[in-house]
Amino acid sequence: MSKQNSRTPENFGEFALIEEIFQSGNEAMLLQLPKHDQVRIKNAVLLGIGDDGALLQTDPEEALAITTDMLVSGRHFFSNANPNDLGHKALAVNLSDLAAMGAKPLGFTLAISLPEANRAWLAGFAQGLFSLAQQFACPLIGGDTTAGPLTISITAFGSVSKKHALLRSSAKVNDDIWVSGTLGDARFALGVLRQEWNDQNHELGNAEKLHRPSPRVELGIALRGIANACCDISDGLLGDLSHILQASQVGAEIKIDSLPCSSLLQTQGLALRRQCTAAGGDDYELCFTAAADQGEKIKKISQALNLPITRVGKVIADKNAQLILLDASNKPLAANETTKLLKSFDHFKREAN
Repeated sequence: MSKQNSRTPENFGEFALIEEIFQSGNEAMLLQLPKHDQVRIKNAVLLGIGDDGALLQTDPEEALAITTDMLVSGRHFFSNANPNDLGHKALAVNLSDLAAMGAKPLGFTLAISLPEANRAWLAGFAQGLFSLAQQFACPLIGGDTTAGPLTISITAFGSVSKKHALLRSSAKVNDDIWVSGTLGDARFALGVLRQEWNDQNHELGNAEKLHRPSPRVELGIALRGIANACCDISDGLLGDLSHILQASQVGAEIKIDSLPCSSLLQTQGLALRRQCTAAGGDDYELCFTAAADQGEKIKKISQALNLPITRVGKVIADKNAQLILLDASNKPLAANETTKLLKSFDHFKREAN
């Protein structure tokens, strides 16, 4: 039985869907093209499906970075979400992908499906959208509108030198692993809003991290020529780091209790803190690997941007892309604890954290 047919609806997850349906279908389509078209596309498409974005060659030195993200009401945000926050976040998640590639934003398109043409709602949405666009000199350059369930899709474009583009596939054994900012506040706030936690007396805390993430565009640009591999943290640190490990065919050791978190999360129980910082989503920080001798440069970048950047682990030799989680005593976590934390967000899993 083929690999594709062996999957059932219950275990056919988001990334398997992308790989087995769209990526394999695209590769099969390309093989059917005339040789001159295959050569033309190979020369133009420097990087396709499987990273934070695609890279198209625009001249011998520069590449065009392209990324698309979709936000769906009831799946990515509450139906009563503040429209200003929603406009901000819709663009921020795309700029975060550009940051993960070291790309400088150039512009974006917007496709939006609206249940009604509510002028007040659209004014708030546009204010949040264009305020962030102004911050990064990234104009709206086109798009589409239609009636339907509230769905927002943005495609963002950026530029990066071919030589210094940050990819998931370039991590090297003995690289240090770093993360920017703090992790877990967005997941903690979401848990409070959903009343997931047993103690319902939790304060909402840093909910702005959930509603208005800060894309690390300046950091991504500063890491050109310093970081080896990079991704943004959208589905949880461990899940997103796993993409780097698989693409680079290496493993990693992560000090799970050294992950940077806010003072609010530091007051929470160990299990909850680990769940939010290691497996929570919507952080939109950068996770990257760099050679050990780049440490001083990274510290200077941290100071220049006034942004904490924390070393959290090391890349190890392991073609199976194993992720080893170490506790505060440098002892591996129990297998069941590790398995639970490695279950990052997946749009098509029935049980997603």
